[in-house]
Amino acid sequence: MKKILSLLTFQLLALAALAQTGNLTGSIKDANETPILGANISINNTSYGTQTDSNGYFSINNIEEGNYILKISYIGFKTKELPLTITSNETLKLENLVLYEGNEILNEIVIEGERRNKFSRKQTAYVSKLPLKDLENTQVYSTVTNEILESQIVTNFDDALKNATGVEQLWTSTGRGGDGAGYYSLRGFSVQPQLVNGLPGLTNGTINPANIERIEVLKGPSATLFGNAVSSYGGLINVVTKKPYIGTGGQLSYTTGSYGFNQIVGDFNTALSKEDNLYFRLNTAYTNQQSFQDAGFSKSFFVAPSLSYKVNNRLSFSFYGEITQAEQTNPVFLFLNRNAPSDASNLEELGYNNKLSFTSNDITLENPTQNYRVEMDYKLSDSWKSQTLVSRSNTSTKGYYTYLYDYGILGNNTFSRYINKQNANTQTTDIQQNFIGDFKIANLRNRMVIGLDYFNETQTDNSTGYAFYGNVQVDGTSNGDNPFTADVEEDIYPLSTSALDAALASQGVSNIKSKYNIYSMYVSDVLDITNNLSAMVGLRLDHFDTEGDVSDSSDDYDQTTLSPKFGVVYQPIKDKLSVFGNYQNSFTNVAPQLVGDPEAGPQTLETYNPEQANQIEFGVKTNLFNNRLNATISYYDIKVTDRLITDPSSIFNKIQGGEVTSKGFEVEINANPIKGLNIRAGFSNNDSETTKSDNTEILNKRPLEAGPETLYNFWANYEFQEGSLSGFGVGLGFNGASERFAINYASTGDFILPSYTIANASIFYTANKYRIGLKVNNAFNKEYYKGWTTITPQTPRSVLANISYNF
Repeated sequence: MKKILSLLTFQLLALAALAQTGNLTGSIKDANETPILGANISINNTSYGTQTDSNGYFSINNIEEGNYILKISYIGFKTKELPLTITSNETLKLENLVLYEGNEILNEIVIEGERRNKFSRKQTAYVSKLPLKDLENTQVYSTVTNEILESQIVTNFDDALKNATGVEQLWTSTGRGGDGAGYYSLRGFSVQPQLVNGLPGLTNGTINPANIERIEVLKGPSATLFGNAVSSYGGLINVVTKKPYIGTGGQLSYTTGSYGFNQIVGDFNTALSKEDNLYFRLNTAYTNQQSFQDAGFSKSFFVAPSLSYKVNNRLSFSFYGEITQAEQTNPVFLFLNRNAPSDASNLEELGYNNKLSFTSNDITLENPTQNYRVEMDYKLSDSWKSQTLVSRSNTSTKGYYTYLYDYGILGNNTFSRYINKQNANTQTTDIQQNFIGDFKIANLRNRMVIGLDYFNETQTDNSTGYAFYGNVQVDGTSNGDNPFTADVEEDIYPLSTSALDAALASQGVSNIKSKYNIYSMYVSDVLDITNNLSAMVGLRLDHFDTEGDVSDSSDDYDQTTLSPKFGVVYQPIKDKLSVFGNYQNSFTNVAPQLVGDPEAGPQTLETYNPEQANQIEFGVKTNLFNNRLNATISYYDIKVTDRLITDPSSIFNKIQGGEVTSKGFEVEINANPIKGLNIRAGFSNNDSETTKSDNTEILNKRPLEAGPETLYNFWANYEFQEGSLSGFGVGLGFNGASERFAINYASTGDFILPSYTIANASIFYTANKYRIGLKVNNAFNKEYYKGWTTITPQTPRSVLANISYNF
């Protein structure tokens, strides 16, 4: 009897306790009535929280009775907050709650919990300037996520881009004025990374990966929405930075490795005022690295403050800054002869000792860079919002720049060294006003952006002319015989700053300031014709106004250009499979350029007609098995008219009037077949040719900027989920390219750089607060080269060790 009474008493007490709690259930969907998987559900100022399942449902049990604020958030959507009351012993049902797509810049939640496919993030507010899903977008783009960079222990921007399908480095950052950032081939055309969060963000050096949330590589001509100043006919590269989030936390990370590599990275986020919704985040990094060659180094200090302020439910502000102080020895490229065959037609004949840098650590360039962006968002109505954006960039180059050129006069694979002292600055200002709408006309949904854009770029160049500074042979021997004098000289040319200054004393100093303005209007509309069929239409009006050399009014001119865009998407299986086609246009209002050999006298500014590029593309996108398989397969055909091409007889001159065709196909796969395993793979093949040109040197040949015909990349990362090995993981991958032309002019013949495949591997352990990783790059120590009329050796096998602590 006592046992029975005790059991009854216990049950009564348990029921009394349960009577003080209630339950909450609900479902979340988007405006298209599609369930949202992985939305974050939390109750403010409590520990209650969960995520929605594949059907958009959620439930939280045993909530103490009382009044609460329910918060629902998901990347790419506006955060929703709802007051609710939990009653004892009852279940509150919130069915069919709707999240509306909104401004990713302000509402992105960095801590998302477990995302099923970590190598794929296809929600973005930048690619189309509208919050479209990938399956709804007629344009193809690759996204390199922060999770990939972390799994590969990526410490530089060049390695990060190896994960983007169809992208190959042409040459590394030189640090020189104007165009010192790295160059990459994309769909047969050269491109530099010049967009940050969808706005111009320039650099003469390299981009620091410490502040990268992801990299978006938009494929094909993209001038309709982004203009020509920051894009190429192959596409554009947009860096999305880390942003403030609700909460306090951060990370400290240290990486060390081969060739004197050391990097310290810090990330800190906090609320300056929770009551005022004011959040601050700071990312910073210090990097120091030596070269695998006999000389060479780079060092940089980077700091990126960011701020978000939500005034109320209608008005919000954000600020982002990036400040870099960098110094490096500029990589000394071997420039091949553009007028006559070189002594060697391949690397074996060249006999290149790639451990030689042909420079010294005394000869350096400094590249201070600053990028700032301010944004104001204002909700005009339930259907329209206003977005005002202002960006400023300032980048400079100071120091010594050198290059080696094969004139073909002295023979024996002899390259002549030329030097100058750089003193250049580039400043840009961009102001955008966007009106973004989501509304219906005759029961048809429209998602529209209407924008105004003002862009200004000012360049100042006070650099010296170039001076001859001795010769080198690729085996390391040197001599002082000037190839343009009759006498045989035996002068000595030491690699010191004092000796370089003495050699440059007789050179003139440029005093050139040039600037141009671009005034633009654009509109883009995505019309849902049916629930499964949508069309995108866009148009840009661009007025280009240049002063050229501000001291010379004779080179002033302006041009006006229209850039249309059209695309169709059909989803046979809604939100799982889409078939798309697009017509995209781009143009180049070519700015006046300095032409003429500076050794023969002062250079002059030349003006040109605008170039035009048109692309036709079609393909398939998938989002299958609850986001476990994302794939894109596409075929494109691009034609460029009035192409401006570097004169093969002189790097300092340009020739216009050419036509170039570029066609090919791309395949990208992001998969999560089982829990803990993430796979990324890409393959591209490009066929480019100059089909029309007055310059017979390049006619019917592959443009050198097109890079290799075939590119491929693969990375698989597996982390054990349970058992004694829980937290341990391994990563394996490779990337490679077919052979490419370093030179293929009619009069020079071909110099071919061989194909390569580079293997990489990592091992790591992840705990609650820290992560330890070890990475081997170029595991089999492959000797390989890249180039664009140049020959640039790549880094041999290297090892990186990393430890990160989260707080």
